[in-house]
Amino acid sequence: MTAPYRPRYGATYPSLRDRTVLITGGGSGIGAEITRHFAHQGTRVGFIDIAVPESEALVAELKAENCEVLFQNVDLRDIAAVRAGIDAIRAEFGPITLLVNNAAHDQRATIDEITPEFWDDRQAVNLRHQFFCAQAVYKDMAAAGGGAIVNIGSFAYIAGVEGLTPYVAAKSGVIGLTRGLARELGPHNIRVNCVLPGWIMTQRQLDLWVTPEVEAEIFKRQCLKRKIDPADIARTILFFASDEAGACTNQSHVVDAGWT
Repeated sequence: MTAPYRPRYGATYPSLRDRTVLITGGGSGIGAEITRHFAHQGTRVGFIDIAVPESEALVAELKAENCEVLFQNVDLRDIAAVRAGIDAIRAEFGPITLLVNNAAHDQRATIDEITPEFWDDRQAVNLRHQFFCAQAVYKDMAAAGGGAIVNIGSFAYIAGVEGLTPYVAAKSGVIGLTRGLARELGPHNIRVNCVLPGWIMTQRQLDLWVTPEVEAEIFKRQCLKRKIDPADIARTILFFASDEAGACTNQSHVVDAGWT
C-alpha cells in the first residue's frame, strides 16, 4: 500500500509515484526531509547515510506511515561500498530512475589549518560521490526511457563564506558536474539539474552556528525576512525530479530567500 497524501508535504506529482529514488545523506537534516517528501509521493525510497540511529528512526517513522523505504549504511568516501549499497537498493525496489545527490558536510577550517589530506577528504565528502552515484544509476534511467538527477550545491559558492574554502570549491564543482552530466546524459532523456540551498535551519546549523546575531545578519541579507527550512528545499527538489520539469535540464536554481 502506498502512503496517503498528507498536506504538509505540499503538491503531489503523479509522475513520482511507484518509481525508485536514490537519496544520498537521506537520514538527517535536509536529507531526511527530502526522504520524507519523496516517500509521501508514493515513491520507493532508498537512501544512503552514515548516521545510523537517525536513519533507523526515520525508517521506522516512514514504515509506520505505510511508506516504502530502505536504508543503507554507507560511507560515501568508499566508492566500492557506494556501489554495493546502490545494488542492494536496486535489488529491493527495482531500477533507479531518480537520484538526489544530497550528502555533504560543511566542516570549517582556516587556510592555515587545511592540509592536502583534509582538502582531498572534503572533495570526497562533498563532490566526488555525486559523479559515481550518477554513473551507477544512469543505465537504469536510460533503459527506462529517461530519468532525473538533482545535485545539491550551495549558495555559499556564490556568496563566499569564510572558513569554508574547500567546501565552497567542491560546491562550485557541483555546478560544473551538473552541466557536464546534463550534456552527456541528455540523449538518454535524463535531466540533470542543481538546487543551491541558502542558509537552511537544520538542527545542526541551529546548534552550531545560528546565534541571535547570526540570525539578524541572515535576515538583513535575505530579501524574504523568514527562516528557510528543509521542506523548502525538498519541495523544490520534488519539482525538478518530476515530469512537471520535463523541459528543465542543465540548470542551477538558488533557494536562499533572495540572499544572492
